[in-house]
Amino acid sequence: MTITVNGEPTTGVTGQSLAGVILAGGTLGFRHTSVAGRPRGVFCGIGVCYDCLVEVNDQRDVRACQRRAAEGDVVRSQHDPLPAGPGEATPRPGVTAS
Repeated sequence: MTITVNGEPTTGVTGQSLAGVILAGGTLGFRHTSVAGRPRGVFCGIGVCYDCLVEVNDQRDVRACQRRAAEGDVVRSQHDPLPAGPGEATPRPGVTAS
């Protein structure tokens, strides 16, 4: 079974979670934090911490540890900049997009 992770084909085994396929393909960071843009990946592995959020087939906020990979899935890292604060027109400084 093959999925695409950030534009790269990655193979896995039928029934494997997206997190399992992504990790086996050598990617550790699935999303980036809003404040410092630091990478996050699987932490709890049971869907509690939300550190493994990714975009799958244009659907955002998918927990990679909770979803089984399917042939042809297109997975992208997720990053949400902090929203502008009161009176700010743009996102807060120091926040980088990935």
